[in-house]
Amino acid sequence: MNNKAWTLASYPAGWVSEENFKLVESPVPPPKEGEVLVKNLWLSLDPYMRGRMSQQKSYVKGVEIGEVMTGQTVGEVLESKDAAFKPGDKVLTGLGWQLYGCAKGAELNKVPEGRAPLSYYLGCLGMPGMTAYFGLKEIGAPKAGETVVVSAASGAVGSVVGQLAKIAGCRAVGIAGGAQKCDYVVKDLGFDACVDYKAGNLYRDLREACPKGVDVYFENVGGEILDTMLRLMNPFSRIVVCGLISDYNATEPYRVAMFRSILVNRIKVQGMIVFDWKDRYGEALKALGGYLAAGRLKYRESVLEGIERAPGGLVSLLKGGNFGKQLVKLA
Repeated sequence: MNNKAWTLASYPAGWVSEENFKLVESPVPPPKEGEVLVKNLWLSLDPYMRGRMSQQKSYVKGVEIGEVMTGQTVGEVLESKDAAFKPGDKVLTGLGWQLYGCAKGAELNKVPEGRAPLSYYLGCLGMPGMTAYFGLKEIGAPKAGETVVVSAASGAVGSVVGQLAKIAGCRAVGIAGGAQKCDYVVKDLGFDACVDYKAGNLYRDLREACPKGVDVYFENVGGEILDTMLRLMNPFSRIVVCGLISDYNATEPYRVAMFRSILVNRIKVQGMIVFDWKDRYGEALKALGGYLAAGRLKYRESVLEGIERAPGGLVSLLKGGNFGKQLVKLA
């Protein structure tokens, strides 16, 4: 068998392009003792990948030139030299943008079959869902009757945040790009309102959607949207900083003008990295799985076919081209 893998060919200066990647073919290596050979079935594309394509300091090491692009996959065990796994097992991996890979058994997590589609473990039952769960519950700490706003509301994380806010008894308001996404957020996901940031009336529309101000803001975008939201935050409100996608490809960072609001309103602002709750992933999976089974958690996927489309998929994702969780179907 031959493997296909996308490696990092160059660090992007500004926007990512498909030329920053190189497709490499090579024989599939056999697993060593303690390792498992996995055939990847689904690849997740996520905004954090832009940060890995950089030499800047971050919460994890970036991808080096020539290395396989980082990313989560769900795959099937083909061969195992770890007694805890057998051929046919479905596993969640960090093998990245490739068709096959070997990993130590300790680096894999078994995925239960039959409860939900395997791809869901890269979305609402995986890292994005857990990010929404812990970020909102532990940092946002919403109380019934409060107003929760989330940017990128139709995306993998934002869509779950808003639905969890409704389950908690809050008013849920989304921010998304375009009428189609906003309609989906309200009509399908059950948000109380959704503001189209592309319509050109962001502050006015948000103020109308949040007549009592904002108690929790779940930040996925940053830039002008964050600046506008700071004008609407209530005293002792909370901002969960999960992502800043508007700045990921910028050569000059956006300079927040309304920073004073943090002082005046005594706003709690905290960054959110899902790894900080790794010891409680089981709790999140049980809760999210229960909501999904009960029909209280809706979910949407954008699927590209074939590993060759991964670079273009990431470029599109970073420009807001996805509608729901962005995946690449590998097999």
